[in-house]
Amino acid sequence: MRSLIAVRRLFYSILLTIFLVSHSTNGNELPEFTSVSEIRGYFKREHSLIKPYQGSGMTVPYWDFTGTTMVTNQYIRLTPNQQSRLGGLWNSVPVKSRDWELVITLNVHGTTGDLFGDGMAIWYSKERNQVGDVFGGKDYFTGMGIFLDTYSNHNGPHNHAHPYISAMVNNGTMHYDHDRDGTHTQLGGKGCTSRLRNKDYETSILIRYVDDAITVYTDVDNKHQWQMCFSVPGVRLPTGYFFGASAATGELSDNHDIVAIKMYEIEFTRTEKQGETDRDSIVPQAQFYSAPRDHIEDPPPSRLGGMKTGLLVAVALIGVAICLIVGVVILQKRQETSRKRFY
Repeated sequence: MRSLIAVRRLFYSILLTIFLVSHSTNGNELPEFTSVSEIRGYFKREHSLIKPYQGSGMTVPYWDFTGTTMVTNQYIRLTPNQQSRLGGLWNSVPVKSRDWELVITLNVHGTTGDLFGDGMAIWYSKERNQVGDVFGGKDYFTGMGIFLDTYSNHNGPHNHAHPYISAMVNNGTMHYDHDRDGTHTQLGGKGCTSRLRNKDYETSILIRYVDDAITVYTDVDNKHQWQMCFSVPGVRLPTGYFFGASAATGELSDNHDIVAIKMYEIEFTRTEKQGETDRDSIVPQAQFYSAPRDHIEDPPPSRLGGMKTGLLVAVALIGVAICLIVGVVILQKRQETSRKRFY
């Protein structure tokens, strides 16, 4: 029996290796579209969340909840469509897999039309069950966050639309700057716009971490095909961290629902480098990311601009006053002429 399992694992490993090599240009990239039926590896129940959710009572095996999170028969709602709400769910089992794939099925929807926020985060983090300002999760975290930013604040040097998906790798020392949509610390300087809100169907995100490369795919068109969002090599993440998801609302709001989370362990054949065997002790780091820089407030309106505006207002008021005076004079002259004719 053990020999049969070993043969099967070797077979899957060879298939995955052939697939990655034959469909990539540098060993780290994957094709823009992949079928949802491809072989993904070994399904890990202890890191997954599928219906029916409940175990005994209101608990869900392997998962804990924070904030406003509530469990229903069809979804787990992190935040309701109400202002100033924070919610999260966290896996209670540390991840021991070196290479893995995470598929998240979700539904973000609301009734506010083009005004919505704030967004969600998918975590692979050392810290768990901590509520914070980064889409419901902890700032200055240790690990990786995939951010689904739905709130467009029109700040910063970026010109992307929302919802916007990006990532950040943090060693616990960097701040996520909401006012700049995280562009100061964005992984690889890459991201993508994804119209995932208010769909009549569930949308999905695939996060693949294989051979120290992070690749994010989306399926928001209900075509059962994955479209690449971004891919960044040179990402070193330790084992032993936790998966999680969180969401937040501010002055604007949305329902943020998790429908399912499925985790697969990937067996990838590699040549181990010296010192690479102990992945529990390494510090999260990325070879390519936007260099951290200080937050600079948007410049206030210049004094000269304010003076110009005041001058224009004053000129307009003077013009109105002159018109009123001229009108009164003309009216008085007409009245005098009318009286002379009458007498």
